[in-house]
Amino acid sequence: MEAEKYSSLSRGANFTKLSFVPLTFLIFYGVSGGPFGVEDTVRAAGPFLALVGYLIFPIVWSIPESLITAELSTMFPENGGYVVWVSKSFGPYWGFQLGWVKWMSGVVDNALYPVLFLDYIKSSVPALANGLPRTIVIVALVIALTYLNYRGLTIVAWVATVLAIFTLLPFLIMGVIALPKLEPSRWFVMDLENVQWGLYLNTLFWNLNYWDSVSTMAGEVEDPGKTIPKALFYALPLVVSVYFFPLLFGTGAVPLHRDLWSDGYFSDIAKIIGGVWLRWWVQGASAVSNMGMFLAEMSGDSYQLLGMAERGMLPEFFAKRSHYGTPFISILFSASGVVLLSCLSFQEIVAAENFMNCFGMILEFLCFVKLRIKYPAASRPYRIPLGTIGSILICLPPTLFLLVVIALCSFKVMIVSFLAILVGLIMQPCLIYCDKKKWLSFSVSSDLVELQTNYHQVVEA
Repeated sequence: MEAEKYSSLSRGANFTKLSFVPLTFLIFYGVSGGPFGVEDTVRAAGPFLALVGYLIFPIVWSIPESLITAELSTMFPENGGYVVWVSKSFGPYWGFQLGWVKWMSGVVDNALYPVLFLDYIKSSVPALANGLPRTIVIVALVIALTYLNYRGLTIVAWVATVLAIFTLLPFLIMGVIALPKLEPSRWFVMDLENVQWGLYLNTLFWNLNYWDSVSTMAGEVEDPGKTIPKALFYALPLVVSVYFFPLLFGTGAVPLHRDLWSDGYFSDIAKIIGGVWLRWWVQGASAVSNMGMFLAEMSGDSYQLLGMAERGMLPEFFAKRSHYGTPFISILFSASGVVLLSCLSFQEIVAAENFMNCFGMILEFLCFVKLRIKYPAASRPYRIPLGTIGSILICLPPTLFLLVVIALCSFKVMIVSFLAILVGLIMQPCLIYCDKKKWLSFSVSSDLVELQTNYHQVVEA
């Protein structure tokens, strides 16, 4: 899009930047937030495959995604993250398509957290299982958490840090109480003939995905060349641990009833192991965990829209900031999508967002390979220490996994996801037409002049 350049608060230069500790916990909540939601892996595949999955899948998926995110985020330390990467590699059209798919995937993901919150407390408050009370609580949660996002990214990150401590404490206590009750033989239960592979892989993918979400806020990070790789390095083992050990204690200390292992079951396990008081604590931890995940996801989604607007991909009003430095219109836009999608079930939401996210991740891997081959000497404050060939090879296992996830999706999920992707394919030319007709205002931030120049060099090379 052709647009005049503007200068504003766009880069957040006058606001406090994110430091290492709060960024680490923001990543933690962007990816995980605790073991809530992992229960379906046991229901789908039994204890052995569930435990193995949370050890193997981080190697196949999380580590490659984290390494690529660290390298490209430091190469392009700008808001918008992966949208910028793909725009540099394949042009603004595909950058926009990635941005649309990832934003849709993020909003769908965020619609999960009110659902998970209510699933954990509905056993204690049955009135919240369905109907008007459930709807009222969902809307109230979205409004309250949206307001907190509006107040500032630094506040969100420090709130996430405090919430993480409260979230993880009951599982630490549960593990100590469960030690005398453990029966290791329960960990090896496996029935390959009754594995629901689609549910199993989708749940693993959802729980260990979104490491790249931190890239959309790279412009808000203090010394991103050092802080982002360091935060990713510490967040990854934290996430794996908070999945694996609660599953280890939960499956080892309680007789196996696979049908009961669905979202919210950890509160029942807490009651069996420690009593009603521990159950209430786990339910409270679930509530604050979902608050943290909602905050982290909305931050990533809104700063992605801000970054796209700074590059003229979206109307200028998406880049406007409040006096707190937050992209308030982008936040409201993301919140509206969450409310509309919160009526879906947990499994439907996970499958739909995974399908859309798969297309986006394949584009990111292709982008990484192209930048490594075509611009090996470009400045990269953090570089994956495997050489160009080794760095490219680590993309193969996660790419193959993405293809498997796509193949296992239901026909309904495929149709809905393809329709969502089709909207993006049509929307970008429509926005260009609106720009030409001056129906909407598009601008490119003056802070990004050097990047824009380099971008044209990339496209023309």
